[in-house]
Amino acid sequence: MAQVKIAYIGGGSTRAPGTVASFIRQAANFSGSEIVLQDIDEERLDLVCRLSRKMAAAQGADLKISATTDRRAALDGCDGVLSSYRPGGFEARAQDERIPLHHGAIGQETQGAGGFFMALRAIHIARGLVEDMQAICPDATLFNYTNPVNIVAQAVADHSAIKVVSLCEGPIVFPQEIAELAGLDPAKVRAVMLGLNHACWSAQTRSGGAEYDGQPMLPILAQKLAEGISDDWARCWISLAVQMDSLPASYMKYYYFEREMLRELLDKPTTRAEDILRDVPSYWQHYRQQLDAKNPVLEPELSRGGIFELEVAVDVMDALFNDKNEIWPTNVANAGAIQDFPDSRVVEVPCLVNRQGVRPLGGYRVPPPVRGLLSALGEYQQLAADAAWSGSRKEAIAALTSNPLVRTLPLAQTLYDELARAHRQFLPERLW
Repeated sequence: MAQVKIAYIGGGSTRAPGTVASFIRQAANFSGSEIVLQDIDEERLDLVCRLSRKMAAAQGADLKISATTDRRAALDGCDGVLSSYRPGGFEARAQDERIPLHHGAIGQETQGAGGFFMALRAIHIARGLVEDMQAICPDATLFNYTNPVNIVAQAVADHSAIKVVSLCEGPIVFPQEIAELAGLDPAKVRAVMLGLNHACWSAQTRSGGAEYDGQPMLPILAQKLAEGISDDWARCWISLAVQMDSLPASYMKYYYFEREMLRELLDKPTTRAEDILRDVPSYWQHYRQQLDAKNPVLEPELSRGGIFELEVAVDVMDALFNDKNEIWPTNVANAGAIQDFPDSRVVEVPCLVNRQGVRPLGGYRVPPPVRGLLSALGEYQQLAADAAWSGSRKEAIAALTSNPLVRTLPLAQTLYDELARAHRQFLPERLW
């Protein structure tokens, strides 16, 4: 098995203990490897490092775990870099969600104006990260888990020589979630999801489309819909799948049910980030308690994101470094894989992963009814990536105006001004 060095940028986050748990669960595939946790919060970084070492020792994992606040030191000699960070923390995400709602627009971590400002902040950090990688570990691969993963990957792929692949569990879990909402067994679903991150749909392949227990899934969903589904959101999601003859990512609700989602978000007293902020102290309390335990065990309800986090990143690293020739859904430059996008556009598509890298499989098209929306989202993705990397305030507002959840110039200007003021300390001066 491969013996590698991985730098984990964001290694002092609430997700970090669960991410290390994912490495420990696959310790046999990384025997003798080193994981360097890097973060700017020294106190939390130290806690995560000590807890990680104790979890590894308790489970007999042959992994060396260290920590540093010095990013360049963490990158020294690395084979891979895992990035999962949140500039401004959940407090910044709360602003991304709350400010658009004040103006009758959807605010969300990866969608709309909220997602756009998360991209601006994330890429500001990513630019420095890949510059450091180019100087210190130019042959390392960047495994990005920082949202919006598609826009971050687009910026890095366009403007850096560093190999980058962005990852998300969405293509794996979206079909399972639809099955569960319809009262079906998620384990019996088979679907190839592709398009853009958080905007993927099930594809027609040579062997057919989405299947349930070996049978076409869409007619089964249509029957379930005809029989009646009581839950409003489940009915909307399943009706969208049946109408478009394709399984959608759950984030498509913001576009195809925009008014309904806006009403729901406005009626809710707190945003998603505010809910998370309420729970964050309990996560750290749990981690401190487990640090004192003889055999530390992460409890799903007390750990951010559950027990095992960023598993897809660990799986893809395993396939790459151990030359496993496995197929995983990832976000990479299209290179002709999906006919509906330019070759340079970062798309979410099945990829063959081995020691030669992460290469998209070809021959796909997105379903005809959704090509228009995905084309618009793809153009927005490119404009946002360019503005975040090197653009001005003018270019950034133009990019935000192109977002399908913003659309009008007055709204884009208003949202940009308020969000830029809120996030000023996390943005380059050219974007003020």
